[in-house]
Amino acid sequence: MRVKIKRFDKNIPLPEHKTSGAAAFDLTAREDVEIPPKEIRLVPLNVAMEAPAEHFILLAARSSAHKKGLMMVNGVGIVDPDYCGDDDEFKSAYYNFTDKPVRVEKGERLTQGMFIKFAKADWEEVEKMPGKTRGGFGSTGDK
Repeated sequence: MRVKIKRFDKNIPLPEHKTSGAAAFDLTAREDVEIPPKEIRLVPLNVAMEAPAEHFILLAARSSAHKKGLMMVNGVGIVDPDYCGDDDEFKSAYYNFTDKPVRVEKGERLTQGMFIKFAKADWEEVEKMPGKTRGGFGSTGDK
């Protein structure tokens, strides 16, 4: 599939799938960002992208982020297909869970992205659901 992509810093390579079996592509920090302990900072990812029809882009942290003491604030990021304007640079919000500042270096790969196909629903509101009640959140037990 062909995807329109804009790089903000042409010295940073395009995202790439690092292995032939990789489902996600790596995204690169566009600038150095220092994240103080127990704080959140946005890391610009150097690209704006137009997702293919009926797809969105899922952003997730690479394991290298956790090794540095960082986690994505929302767990994952969802880039809607209409977030594809000329200035719509992708960014990841990272939380530093350590007691020391963490420095993200320009060119570092902490975030990965993948294209996910989606469908929209037409809601049909009912008074009673047709299936049997399973027992609520966590009802399958610990075993």
